[in-house]
Amino acid sequence: MFTVEVVSPEAVSYTGEAEMVIARTIDEGDIAFQAGHVPFIGALAVWSVEVIKEDGSRDVFAVHRGFVQVSGEEVTILSDVSEAADQIDVGRAKASLESADAALAADGDDAEAAAAKARAELRLAVVGVSAE
Repeated sequence: MFTVEVVSPEAVSYTGEAEMVIARTIDEGDIAFQAGHVPFIGALAVWSVEVIKEDGSRDVFAVHRGFVQVSGEEVTILSDVSEAADQIDVGRAKASLESADAALAADGDDAEAAAAKARAELRLAVVGVSAE
């Protein structure tokens, strides 16, 4: 077991004990951390972070970039935005996805719309709702 914190500028989304944390970094791809992991710092991709507890249950967060740091028996997720599955507004995520799709249909090179689409798809995936 080790301590996990998921933190954004707005709030601490999670503090607790875990058996494993799974995250996606920009350089390393998917990576899992368990107690005793070597020190590590990585840049997070726009993806989910899973906190797996001792009983096997999982808390899943939508993370919009940031960093993961492993030090001793602590894993800290420092994110621009982190949202627990139960905090995600599905209607708002679907509306954001539609808006991003419309913007991309008008301009396929719109980087801001592509990023908005990725964030909306992530939010829907974290709550288990199809993006279609």
